[in-house]
Amino acid sequence: MTNNIYVLIVAVILDYLIGDPWGWPHPVQVMGWVISWLSKVFLQLCQKSLTQRLAGIVLAIVLIFGSGGVGWLTIQITRWLNPVLAIALESIMLASCFALKSLAKAAIDVLQPLKAGDLKLARRTLSNYVGRDTDGLPESEILRAVLETVTENATDGVMAPLFYAIVGICIPHVGPVPLALAYKASSTLDSMVGYKEAPYTYLGWFSARLEDYLTWLPCRLTVITLGLLSGKPGDVWRICRRDAVNDPSPNSGWSECAYAAILGVQMGGTNWYRGIAKQKPLLGDPTSPINPQHIQTALQLTRYSFLLWLGVAIAILLIR
Repeated sequence: MTNNIYVLIVAVILDYLIGDPWGWPHPVQVMGWVISWLSKVFLQLCQKSLTQRLAGIVLAIVLIFGSGGVGWLTIQITRWLNPVLAIALESIMLASCFALKSLAKAAIDVLQPLKAGDLKLARRTLSNYVGRDTDGLPESEILRAVLETVTENATDGVMAPLFYAIVGICIPHVGPVPLALAYKASSTLDSMVGYKEAPYTYLGWFSARLEDYLTWLPCRLTVITLGLLSGKPGDVWRICRRDAVNDPSPNSGWSECAYAAILGVQMGGTNWYRGIAKQKPLLGDPTSPINPQHIQTALQLTRYSFLLWLGVAIAILLIR
């Protein structure tokens, strides 16, 4: 248990200080390569909807269990060679599952040129982080896109990996890394193949559904945590029950709506994807227009939630 506490603390420090260094190998990159290769193979071999659905199940099982299993095996071998090296490796692997630093960096990368009045650069930078069309977006829509990205990814990029790391610690002989990596694999699958559009309509259905289920509990716990930190949990829950249920995603709408309720802003509206308009449900009340300070406050709330969960987990481990 003591080693797990060290791993948690060192992983958080590494993410805070370093994040995901540009050009360094990353587990998600490896997951992406495997997903891309297997997807092409399955799409070539499976031409019917049923076989593609079955292939989608195989794809998810291979990636999720494979990622967790490889992580567990790597740690066990390293632990046999050198226990101290194992703690270092485990901490680095766990840090790669957290996205606090990279999420803040993504927001700052867009906000800096926006603050300087360079809308073209802000739009171009934003396109690296969102799937929507960014050409021609006014400042207000750029700010909305950044805030939506920050608040949506707060759950699946920050809080959910920590949740599964803590669950892994509570399971004998597992530890924090395998489940965190397994969740990361599920999230990566969803972002790469979890679309209703061709060619992933049938191949990605299982990955999308599974990621929804895996994120459901940590998302609700995040909403509750945010509500408590804001000092108005009742209002946050009421607005989420009113608006978030209208979002087609069972999780991202709740995550975004919780922040919208706390910040007194409204998210959602019309987004354009490859020239096609897509209407997103409105989340929250438009008490004030979105500004850069709202984005900074959202990032700060995510940090506080993360540290609160971390502190509770460490306290429980020390008591045990």
